[in-house]
Amino acid sequence: MKNYPLYSHEYFMAKALDLAIKAGEAGEIPVGAIVVAGGSKIIGKGSNQTEQLSDVTAHAEIIAITAASQSLGAKYLKECTLYVTLEPCVMCAGALHWAQIERIVYGASDTKRGFSRVTPNILHPKTSVVKGVLEKDCEILLKNFFKDLRT
Repeated sequence: MKNYPLYSHEYFMAKALDLAIKAGEAGEIPVGAIVVAGGSKIIGKGSNQTEQLSDVTAHAEIIAITAASQSLGAKYLKECTLYVTLEPCVMCAGALHWAQIERIVYGASDTKRGFSRVTPNILHPKTSVVKGVLEKDCEILLKNFFKDLRT
């Protein structure tokens, strides 16, 4: 992992990228997500597990939300940030809305299924979004995965 400033967006996105790499190595679409509370404490982690669990809802974000909620003992993630390597889909954005997450930081945009293209107003009104963090690294990981899948 590159040496990013401690607790920066890049620092946490690099951790999500590590999860995405492991997911890709396991044959899953390489997406990783972490939930951070208070700007410094990781309280939830997830990577895509749709193949492993035979569950179309086993997206990295959903798994990270569940882990974070269990860690806090609460269903709302009001003072938390989700870092995810790929822009959330509509299903995940809906779950993030209900969790009332404070901030979403994502790497690569999903030009086909990303919430911002499909349903841009789906997030909770108080949720802020930061996009493009380590975008190239996230894009390369996904492009290489799908390229290898086709060959």
